[in-house]
Amino acid sequence: MQEKLVLKPTLTLAVAKDIAAAAEAEALRNCWNVVIAIMDDGANLVYLQRMDGTQIASIDVAVAKAASAVKYKRPTKSFEEALVGGRQAVLNLPHAMPVEGGLPLTHDGCMVGAIGVSGVQADQDGIIAKAGMNALAALISR
Repeated sequence: MQEKLVLKPTLTLAVAKDIAAAAEAEALRNCWNVVIAIMDDGANLVYLQRMDGTQIASIDVAVAKAASAVKYKRPTKSFEEALVGGRQAVLNLPHAMPVEGGLPLTHDGCMVGAIGVSGVQADQDGIIAKAGMNALAALISR
């Protein structure tokens, strides 16, 4: 029996820029200055943008949130909730970022990358990241 070759979708630079643009639009609507990091499924940085006035430390935080989301295939908020719930072991997980704002990017059940946002309150970072994540489905269906 011959196996069927299934091609995994990849995150291109153009799509990463469009995801970041959707996230930035949400940030601008709320007058929030943030850093937006987009990584591929191998935790390689594909695109990074820092909005004017965003603190420099948010660059590292946004990248760490995206890396955590892609490496663990879950939102960084799940680590934050575990920590708030008393699960301090989360602090010892390598590259786990226990702060909301990192989301995996998936298509048809396949991990294609992640988005990480930093610059405002963690829940606000999460709102911005979700806007970027939601844009992925619309971008792929065009």
